[in-house]
Amino acid sequence: MDNNVKRDKNDRVLYIRDLNISFRTGYGVVRAIRGVKLDLFKGETIAIVGESGSGKSVTVKTIMGILDSNGTIDSGSIIFRYKDENGELKETDLVKMSQKQIRYEFCGKRIAMVFQDPMTSLDPTMTIGRQIMEPMIEHYHISKAEAKEKTMSLLEEVGIDNPDKRFKQYPHELSGGMRQRVVIAIALACDPEILICDEPTTALDVTIQAKILELIKELQTKKGISVIYITHDLGVVAKVADYVAVMYAGRIVEKGRIDEVFYDPRHPYTWGLLSSMPDTDTSSDRLFAIPGTPPNLLEKINGDAFAPRNPYALNIDYKEEPQMYDVGGQHRVASWLCDPRAPKVELPVELVEKLEKMKKEAGINE
Repeated sequence: MDNNVKRDKNDRVLYIRDLNISFRTGYGVVRAIRGVKLDLFKGETIAIVGESGSGKSVTVKTIMGILDSNGTIDSGSIIFRYKDENGELKETDLVKMSQKQIRYEFCGKRIAMVFQDPMTSLDPTMTIGRQIMEPMIEHYHISKAEAKEKTMSLLEEVGIDNPDKRFKQYPHELSGGMRQRVVIAIALACDPEILICDEPTTALDVTIQAKILELIKELQTKKGISVIYITHDLGVVAKVADYVAVMYAGRIVEKGRIDEVFYDPRHPYTWGLLSSMPDTDTSSDRLFAIPGTPPNLLEKINGDAFAPRNPYALNIDYKEEPQMYDVGGQHRVASWLCDPRAPKVELPVELVEKLEKMKKEAGINE
């Protein structure tokens, strides 16, 4: 993780603007994504965090062209910047392409994804070797011998011992951590510019989790790829991210560099997420939980979607949606509390103590 990664517009590999997505259901239309704006730069790691249903996975599935059939992109753009085979810089709006086109032209080759459960992304009837070889043969039109050679190299790269033996095995013959390494090898088979990791360590035990995160970081540094993490685990975010986007009810409510969002959070929802992080060294025997439940996106949201759960909500929170305020550096927050006219609200004492402890552990001095 490098908090000094420069965000130069010329180095953007992906930028999302005013993305709005809805889903038709038997109960009505769900406005799942509401005006998302986000940039991803070369070599950067972004973490998109939030509770289940906040819109994290829908956002990245749209990038991959795997939006559910009842989903509609109502407006916005997703611009992907890449160099073609001749080294010429190209810009493509993925929103204007069909899902089939995105999957054929970009998925696996330029944008790859590592899913949460490796058993659902691996074919149980195919050997490991064949599953890694397939995308190379499909996209690069190389021989099976060449593909096998590269597969062996990839298996070693992702830390799988005895690649000759693993090449011939089936997914059920491997451990969970080993299967996730195979999924990473498949994702990297065609040297993508962007790697999307959707809760890549949730199904693994803590020790294996750390190894998988370290592996992804090493491969990212070595290959210069940009990474998007989708997670609800702020502990993972602290270990891997350069930049964080906090989502709530289909909207980004706070974003900035990891140090800006983690050590100087400004949105009450972010305060809640950080407060609810488990802490083994605490005087309290209770785990904090954000009160209430997320809004029903079938219904029209008036004002700030977080207002009913926000103990610091102002009258205007129930009437108007807040704009995205610039609070310095790369830090942006969608909260009326950041308006110059708003009353000054102090962070909860417990959170201040937790942030101080986090800074100390990270070796950050004021």
